[in-house]
This record gives sequence, C-alpha cells and structure tokens, in this order.
Amino acid sequence: MLLGVDVGGTFTDAVLVDGGRLITAKAPTTPEDQSRGVLEAVSSALGAAGASRSASAVEAFSHGMTVATNALLEGVGARTVLCATEGFVDVVELGRQARPELYRLCADRPAPLVPPERRVAVPERMGPSGVLRALTREAADAVAEQVAALEPEAVAVVLLHAYRDPSHESLLGDALRARLGDGVHVSLSHEVTATFREYERAATTEVDAALSPLLRSYLSRLVDGAREAGLVEPSIMQSSGGLTEASHAASHAALTVLSGPAGGAAAAALLAERLGEPDLLCFDMGGTSCDVCVVEDGRVRVAGTHPPREVGGRPLALPMVDIHTVGAGGGSIAWRDAGGALRVGPRSAGAVPGPAAYGRGGVEPTVTDANVVLGHLDVERPLAGDVRLDADAALRAVDALAQELGLSDARACAEGIVKVANTEMVRALRVVTVERGIDPRRFALLAFGGAGPLHAAAIADELGITRIVVPRAAGVLSALGLAAAERRQDTAASVLLRGPELTDAALRALAEGADEVVWDARYAGQSHELALRDVEPRAEALRRALAEAHRERYGYADEDAEVELVTVRTARVDAGPDVVWDAQSSPSFSGPTRVDLPESTLVVPGGWSGHTDATGTVILERA
Repeated sequence: MLLGVDVGGTFTDAVLVDGGRLITAKAPTTPEDQSRGVLEAVSSALGAAGASRSASAVEAFSHGMTVATNALLEGVGARTVLCATEGFVDVVELGRQARPELYRLCADRPAPLVPPERRVAVPERMGPSGVLRALTREAADAVAEQVAALEPEAVAVVLLHAYRDPSHESLLGDALRARLGDGVHVSLSHEVTATFREYERAATTEVDAALSPLLRSYLSRLVDGAREAGLVEPSIMQSSGGLTEASHAASHAALTVLSGPAGGAAAAALLAERLGEPDLLCFDMGGTSCDVCVVEDGRVRVAGTHPPREVGGRPLALPMVDIHTVGAGGGSIAWRDAGGALRVGPRSAGAVPGPAAYGRGGVEPTVTDANVVLGHLDVERPLAGDVRLDADAALRAVDALAQELGLSDARACAEGIVKVANTEMVRALRVVTVERGIDPRRFALLAFGGAGPLHAAAIADELGITRIVVPRAAGVLSALGLAAAERRQDTAASVLLRGPELTDAALRALAEGADEVVWDARYAGQSHELALRDVEPRAEALRRALAEAHRERYGYADEDAEVELVTVRTARVDAGPDVVWDAQSSPSFSGPTRVDLPESTLVVPGGWSGHTDATGTVILERA
C-alpha cells in the first residue's frame, strides 16, 4: 500500500492506495503537536482498509505538513544568531527599498528573526573573484566563542560571495560545530541557496536556521511514532513539489515552508495527466485557507528565485511551486468591520472549536455555517471525520451577525458571507492568472479540498470558466498527491556567464547529470532575469529562447544584445509510483442539484450539467 498524509488547518487527511482501492480518513488537526493528528488519521485509514491490511503492508509513507509554515507566519523560531561579513550584519533588517504598496509609507515589514544583539560580525571579505581579506582559523574560533556566549539554538552564517567561493563559510561552519556541538543547528548560506543577491540569500538562511530546530523536533516525534506503529519512515514534501528524506528536511526547514500546499499541486499534475486535461486552474479550499495554482501543459508553474517568493513577508530564494494563498476557508469567520461592512477571514475557527455547526462550542459564524443555512450541506449526512452538523447552531450564529449588520434575515447574511468569501478566492485566482498574463477562460477549474466543490461553480462563473473538474477524492486530494509524488533534489547556483565564457561546453557541464534544468538569463545590463525551461545546453538555443521569452513578456527582443546566464537551477528526479484507482462512470445530470462525494459536497447551480467519468471524476460544463 501507498500512504499519503496531509495536515490542514482543520483536518488531517490520510489516503491509502491499496491496489485499485482508495481508502480515505480524516482526523482533527492537533496544532500543539501535528504528529498526533497524523498518526490518528493513519490509524483510521488502516482500520478502514480491513483487518487483513496492517501497517507493515505500507511500502511508502509521504507527508505534507504546516509546521514550518505556521512558525514562519507567527514569527516563532529557535533562538538564532546571525554571523555575517563585517559591515553587513544588518542586511536583513535593511532589506530593499521596494514596497508592495507604494503609498503606505508607515507599513512595516516583519521584524528580522534575529535581533541586533545576536548579530555577529566576521572579520573576512570574499570578493566575486577571490579573497580580499582572509578568514583565519584563529578568527573563526574567536567568532565561535562569541556566538557560544549568546547561547543560541541555531546559527545562520551568511558571508559575502559565498555562492562563488564557500571556503570562508565552510571554515567558520566547522569552527561553530566544533564549539557548539550537535545540539545547535548551523545553516550555511551556500548550502541553503548558492545564489547571489545578499539580502535574499541572508533572509532565506535566517529562516532556515530559525525553523530547522522546530522541524527537527517535530519530525523526530513523527518518525518515532511511525516506527512504534509499524510504519516505514515518512518522506517529506518540499515546497518544490517533490519528496525528500525526513533527515534532509529536518536539516533545511526552509525547503518545507510550502510543504502542505505543494501536495495539492502534485495531485493536480497527476490528474492533468490522468484526465487528459493539460491546462487546469487549481482551487484547493480547506477549513482554514484557500490555495490556488496553475497547471499549464501538464506542468505546475514554479515560482522563480528573482523576485523570490515571499511567505509571511519574508523572501525565500528557493524553488517553490507557484501557489497563492488567502485566508478564506470553510472555517473562516465572518465579521462586521469598523465601517459596518461584512468581512470574511483571515481569522479561522480552526479545528477547535470549529464552525458553530460542528456543535463543539463555536459561536462565531463561518463560511461553513453560511453553507448550512443556505442548504448547500446535507445536515443528515455526517461530514468527513464523523462531524455531525447542527443546523440550529449555524442559524443562531449567522442570525446574530445579520442583526449586527442590520440585514433582514439570516439567509441574506449567509448569501453575503458566501459572496464575500468567493470574492477573496476569485482575487487569489486572478493573482496567478491575469496578473501573470494568463487568460483563465482557457483553463478548466479543478476544485478540491473539503470546501472547494461547494464554491466551484460560482467562482467559475465569475472568471468566465465553462468547465469544472471535481475528483472523487476531492476532500483528500492533497494526501493522494503526496502518495503519488516524485522524489527530487533541487540545486541552484549563480554563475554569471556571458561573452566568451558562455559556450556550449560550459552549458553542457552545468547541465550534466540533471533530469531538469532551468536557465535564468537576461540581456547584459538588465536587473532581472527570465526563467527558461526545456532549452538544450547550447549558447545559440539559449539566445533564441531568451528572445522568445523576452518578446512574450515585454513585447520586444534585442537580438543583438549580449546574453548573460545568471543562475542555473537543476533537479534530479525519481518518478513517483503509478497510482491507479477504480471507479464507475455515471449518467449525466443537470443543475440545480447537489452531488455528495465521499469527503466533500458539490453544488451544481442551474445552467450547469455534468457526468462522472471512469475515474470517478465529476466533469461539469456550462450550458
């Protein structure tokens, strides 16, 4: 059997693939220690598989979690010291002058994870062409003593131009590990991301150092718990959409910041191939948030390293699937703002107490409560995780907000809650489509997550999309994606080659042994590069690819300009297992109706019709 487990804000999902059978289970997420919820979900899935199927039959266990994500968003991390080249210890706090909102002059960036009193200057200077001021063994030992006096739990080392020559970082790393011992985590920037641009490299290394002790502790508990349960050691989903060993993830937590959402992206790519739908706009709405991404030509779009993806306002110069997240999920709380307007999220009722309809003590109205009031959920049918809905509690919560807003009744308020939530999700989908120059109307909408199919048709109408795809296992699709995910090891190196150095031989050497290569290139003198994929390692092919990409992005290309290869990103990939599942097709149906799926509910309004194909996937078409 293959096992995938995905941790969400409200539920933890488990999927077992046993031959052609898909066995699914949910358990409430346990925020204080996610490993408990993981093992409870696994136990439920194994129980559902039958007495003849034990934990020892699980051949592979893949896991996506939100430990690093939550810690980063909350600004929580280990007590970290930053060691940087003398004169550059404040590079993370200084950041860049760019502001996301030009006229919000008082908007602050998140404070650095390392305060000024824990920043240590290193007496060295490496230039792009070699050593300018050597770091001696004595100086490295003195820095290590200074760091030890600060009693750190983790150390981030970021020295100038270490992407080009890491010898100074390696020397200091050896001194720190010898002085501090195995109990203190040390992150060296050239091991985290060997790319130029000091601010982004420093910010990424600082995050890696601060989060790695937390993740190591969590994974240690999970691995021990899995061993006691008779399971194999879990593999961990990285932000890049591929799996890695638990030990590697524990050493570099920054690689897992989008571990949870990346499972959904892997599942979307699997379905794109299985269904023959190469272009999908993916919409994963769970209990706490909504994640969206694009599958184009059967491949999930990947965010480039410049500008790097930001999570919680902190740049991470690492390969990541291009996922955008908003705080709009089934548990998102509806409220009245100071101006009297109806708002939804980002605060969530979470797993405890959950929406009012869960009957666990929640009293604030949520998106789920609004769907109960509107009749979109069958109150006689338990939700996944054996949650039984309390329609009266949902009505009371929504009615209280209706009175606060001065609305006529609870139904009008519920309609408003759903509409506001839909608007937030449409905005997120426009970020990954319209703002990237992509027309959403040529894509099918892939709706999944426990709450995604409830809202799919309304969102498709808003975006002008005429085709919706809803998998049978929509409620646990991210966990299925984990079970089928590939293994990958990503590396990146800034090379800054141009002119006579940019030869066919140099490109072949850079691509040697890699299964995937992305060339970040630009015209000489430009500040930003373009990511070029599926380009053979020849200088002329690179020039043509850059001209085509530049013309598509900016409307023109300078055929005579000198090409500069900035960064080479490579990946070694081992394909995931071939996951198949049995299902039966069904006759066509027309809206308005409701389709009950194993872990979710699909609302089909008037004007839409559909059928279920041989994989159990519901296909909806606009009339």
